[in-house]
Amino acid sequence: MADVPSHYNADPIHIAVIGGTGLQHLPGFSHVATVEPDTPWGKPSSPISVLHHPSPSSHKPVPIAFVSRHGLHHELAPHEVPARANIAALRYLGVRTIIAFSAVGSLQEHIKPRDFVVPDQIIDRTKGIRPFTFFEGGMVGHVGFADPFDPPLAKIVRQCGHSLEGEGVALHDKGTVVCMEGPQFSTRAESNLYRQWGGSVINMSALPEAKLAKEAEISYQMICMSTDYDCWHESAGDVTVEMVMGNMKANSENARRFVGAVLNELSKEEHGDQVLAKHLAGQTKFAGSITGAHGRSQVAKEKLGWLFPGYFD
Repeated sequence: MADVPSHYNADPIHIAVIGGTGLQHLPGFSHVATVEPDTPWGKPSSPISVLHHPSPSSHKPVPIAFVSRHGLHHELAPHEVPARANIAALRYLGVRTIIAFSAVGSLQEHIKPRDFVVPDQIIDRTKGIRPFTFFEGGMVGHVGFADPFDPPLAKIVRQCGHSLEGEGVALHDKGTVVCMEGPQFSTRAESNLYRQWGGSVINMSALPEAKLAKEAEISYQMICMSTDYDCWHESAGDVTVEMVMGNMKANSENARRFVGAVLNELSKEEHGDQVLAKHLAGQTKFAGSITGAHGRSQVAKEKLGWLFPGYFD
């Protein structure tokens, strides 16, 4: 890891990327700090790198936080990713917009390996073993999840992707992510079932990340990169780690270009309200009011007070 400061006291960090280590080295970005915040839900899955990106509309650089979802060396299985700590740490740093990146398997013929998808829906096939809410242990909160990804943020992401189509980026504007448990890949029967349900792609990462971001009032959008046809496609062969890694490596430059274009666009002052997710502010305070003040446990109040100062005093 680069020899950089272990603290960052400059401007608040409003934008974050959650993804693989390859995206940490984006052209035009400089690594200025590495921070390791502790949260009531533990430490995030990796130290958080703070990158500076030149602003297209001001002289001050825009700070970007980066988290390696599966650890610096991909040592965390999908069910071991401390998603609550990741989202809590990012909100604590000031993050209100997250661009998530994930390799996926394609469940549809027209979504070819190395294509990108900006999904708009999720089907949950995890098994409940991943902690998926900040509201527990003495406080209940019901946050709407009809749109698991943020529509206005998705619009910006799609525009950036389409602007790169002449440079080799193939983009699908919408799609349903089937999020499965793993770490094993699907059975052939499951893969065909998901196709019948209308699934577009399948991964092991969208949840509980998207649910927790919604609770944390963070605008969240995932960019998916297809690496294989799962195991439903008779002529393409069953998915293997070698297949996934091969396509990820071959398409890594397009992935970095796509994510870099999105960050460049979000760094413009015209997107200030969107980046701050002002359209989401306060929704969790209302959602958590279902538990009366006298019914809230001290532990729950302390944890949620750390994440949402002043919400549940």
